[in-house]
Amino acid sequence: MYATQAPDPEPFDALLVLSFGGPDAPDEVLPFLENVTAGRGVPRERLEEAAGHYAHFGGASPINAQNRALIAAVEADLAAHGVRLPVYWGNRNWRPYLADTVRRMADDGIERAAVLVTSAYGSYSGCAQYHENLLAARAEVGERAPVFDKLRHFFNHPGFVEPLVDHTAEALARLPEQVRAGARLVMVTHSIPTATARTAGPAGNAYVTQHRETARLVADGVARAVGREHDWDLVYSSRSGPPQVPWLEPDVNDHLVELGAAGVPAVVLVPIGFLSDHMEVVYDLDVEAAATAARIGLPLARAATTGADPRFAAAVRELVLERAATVRGEAPARCALGVLGAAHDVCPVGCCPDPRTLRPRPAASAADPQAPGRAPRGAALLGERSGRMDP
Repeated sequence: MYATQAPDPEPFDALLVLSFGGPDAPDEVLPFLENVTAGRGVPRERLEEAAGHYAHFGGASPINAQNRALIAAVEADLAAHGVRLPVYWGNRNWRPYLADTVRRMADDGIERAAVLVTSAYGSYSGCAQYHENLLAARAEVGERAPVFDKLRHFFNHPGFVEPLVDHTAEALARLPEQVRAGARLVMVTHSIPTATARTAGPAGNAYVTQHRETARLVADGVARAVGREHDWDLVYSSRSGPPQVPWLEPDVNDHLVELGAAGVPAVVLVPIGFLSDHMEVVYDLDVEAAATAARIGLPLARAATTGADPRFAAAVRELVLERAATVRGEAPARCALGVLGAAHDVCPVGCCPDPRTLRPRPAASAADPQAPGRAPRGAALLGERSGRMDP
């Protein structure tokens, strides 16, 4: 059961869903990729290669449609529970651009908003960089811009984990019966540079630690659901960047080859690192990893992501009400599975430094401006990402 909060969102008068963005049409693909890689010196041929991934899906990313579905689910859940909050949507790299959304919120008279970032885990690209995006958007809009409070990481919230459990059990059931019992669960997330992973979170290594906890929670839930345990591994996809820069490994394709050589009878890919089935799931797993498994004769099924599951929509509502109660000075129940507990609301100073400079980012929050390590009132607490082209 989830923690139950009274439906009082004060002091928030809106919810902002903040995501990465993606192209909706073929002629948007290269401009979108240019936005993503601006200032990084990525060769044109690399962008054209990445653009080819979108061609498999009609030249569009699934991410925008999935964000629209998530927003509709959250709006329906809020309305059903008497929580009157308009929901806005802004992206880092494509329309609707974050600054445009913040300007519209200001025009609508929004003064303070909770922010759901569509990334469950802590890292520079999954959290701190979104924080920087919000600060930049507020600066562009000026004094009229709302104050923002980013909701905590939801990697171990039951509303995120339980749909993954069900989807993994469903994927197991799609495997041939003779290989089902011995199938291995391969938990997949986006790779990031190892240097970035080391500095993620207040004490470092949060990105890997949180993913391993989610993987364990999913595997344990599946064991209860199907009546038997399955071995599991945490692997990575979507590596990019110069080859001389170390990134988290093993790569999912390399790992599938190793499992096949070791005689593992079947695999279920579980994309725990992604909230929705966006491009880096449908291409990297459904095209590339599926081709690897077919080439080596390894039976494979892929579990769906959490997406717009009603349980996640309910989790968003609970996280909003939890944070609102905290801002009001109350001590609400903080729902979390497993051993790590609920994540912090406000990132402490030095959390997830910019990997390009290893410069600590100052903490910032609208709530409790006098608390140690927090920025003055009017600063924004921002979000979360993962170094990807289409998270």
